[in-house]
Amino acid sequence: MSEEKSPGLTNIAAKIVPGHGIASGKTKDRRFPSGTISLQMPHFESEGFSGKSLHQGTLNLDVSPYSFILGIPSYQFSQVKWCEDLPPENFSFFSCRLMDPLDDNRKEYPSYVYWPHPSTKPGFEQPPCVLELLAPYIPDVQYGQSLLIKSEPKTIRFE
Repeated sequence: MSEEKSPGLTNIAAKIVPGHGIASGKTKDRRFPSGTISLQMPHFESEGFSGKSLHQGTLNLDVSPYSFILGIPSYQFSQVKWCEDLPPENFSFFSCRLMDPLDDNRKEYPSYVYWPHPSTKPGFEQPPCVLELLAPYIPDVQYGQSLLIKSEPKTIRFE
């Protein structure tokens, strides 16, 4: 994995890894049959977050051997009661961009690190080197593939 600097941005290569399948609904759970994102998004949108262009699941990116530090969120929501079976949760979203380093067109996808605060999240923890992202649908991505994450250092820093 490599890290490059461009003016005002940090770029890091991260590998797509499988998640729990709960956000997208791939893993069947009677509490959220179509996934957690589809249940949460109306709450976020009612508070000004536009998720219409985003895929209704998360993309899990392993940034190891680096670690990450989340800085200033683009959006923050407190005490969101999105499911009757779970207590309210706090969420933050950190803007970034994704790019396939092998794409000749160098297309970038405006995305967000999706951060259910660990202090209020009832389960489904991620390894400390994995970021969950909400992104537009990106054709032909697959597990093991690398994507570049671009962010402002004040939003997401990689060390």
